[in-house]
Amino acid sequence: MTWSEMQPLLEQACWDTLYMVGWSTLIAVVGGLPLGVLLVLTDRGGLLQNVVANKVIGQVVNVARSMPFIILMVALMGFTRSITGTTIGREAAIVPLAIGAIPFFARLVETAVREVDGGLVEAVQSMGGNTWTVVRKVLVPESLPSLISSTTTTIVALIGYSAMAGTVGAGGLGDIAIRYGYQRFETELMWITVAILAVVISVIQFAGDFAARFLHRRAGQSGPAPRLRLLKAKEPATADVGKVA
Repeated sequence: MTWSEMQPLLEQACWDTLYMVGWSTLIAVVGGLPLGVLLVLTDRGGLLQNVVANKVIGQVVNVARSMPFIILMVALMGFTRSITGTTIGREAAIVPLAIGAIPFFARLVETAVREVDGGLVEAVQSMGGNTWTVVRKVLVPESLPSLISSTTTTIVALIGYSAMAGTVGAGGLGDIAIRYGYQRFETELMWITVAILAVVISVIQFAGDFAARFLHRRAGQSGPAPRLRLLKAKEPATADVGKVA
């Protein structure tokens, strides 16, 4: 197979892979972020402590994470067909990709949120902040560098999952590697596909690491100032209450 024949195949496969991974990542973040935060809040000593709910959610996440992706795709075929009307193609692949990534990302979010200093949570609570305020003002902002790293890890994992999805007709680079590289013995095309995947993963990993380091340095330099302003903003109110008393 000549390069002129390979090029359109590879270009379409790259766009299909990016399309699947992009939408799956978005759904995974939207679904996994609140799930991971909820695992922290409902744990022992959490703001919404509920041991039973925590155990149930944790067990569901563990079971979903332990299922091999190939089996997950097969198990979800009926559900995928009910949503997309088909079980093949890039739109159909997004369903199992997203469902498989949500519990994976949720556990990463849980780990990242647990690293937040408990003193900051107590400070916000002492100033009358409710659970939503703690999550919005402390837990998510303070864990943002780790959340960026978690998102990067999820994207890399989804690229691998998308390659496996190609074995059942999902399209993308995995489909090209299987149909042409393996079944038609186009070894050169297969290795080009592997090289493209390696480059894409390297670029995503570099961008994610750079963003996480940048946010970490920025938080280290300017993090205390907003908290000081928040504390100072409450001082006049406290003084006024004392005068009224």
